[in-house]
Amino acid sequence: MDILITEEEINEKVAQLGSLISQDYAQVRDLVIVAVLRGSVYFAVDLSRQLSIPFTLDFIGISSYGTSSDPLGIVRITKDLDTNIAQKNVLLIEDIVDTGLTLNYLLKNLRTRNPLSLRVCTFLDMPGRRIAPVPVDYRGFEMENCFVVGYGLDYNGRYRNLKEIAALK
Repeated sequence: MDILITEEEINEKVAQLGSLISQDYAQVRDLVIVAVLRGSVYFAVDLSRQLSIPFTLDFIGISSYGTSSDPLGIVRITKDLDTNIAQKNVLLIEDIVDTGLTLNYLLKNLRTRNPLSLRVCTFLDMPGRRIAPVPVDYRGFEMENCFVVGYGLDYNGRYRNLKEIAALK
């Protein structure tokens, strides 16, 4: 594996994002952070520790079915929110946005629940792979098209615990 982003770079970026989000939401009430299971958990926990504003944390689980040759797979919710997000400000936390198809599905689903606002924060953004146009309000790192693991991202359930981002060969 080739290390692409070090633990130190990750920690610095998460602190910067935490500061920016805290500033942007300083006057906001009823902020709900929604982390997408499982990949975003490491990022969501570290980011939430950097916030200086009140919030509640909830999780949504999704499963995408398809193959690497068929990115238009089916997305379904495997774990729904426990929180009613109607008339609340929602910050959706993703591990990676690449094709945008999964995020597009999630945003459409969450909008039907009438949040006051809905923004997206992703740890990694791969705009070169985008199929569906989706908004990304906060991004950690922009990357080229490669398969990466670590810091929550996995290959067959492995490598999530790496403290850095690495390209899997």
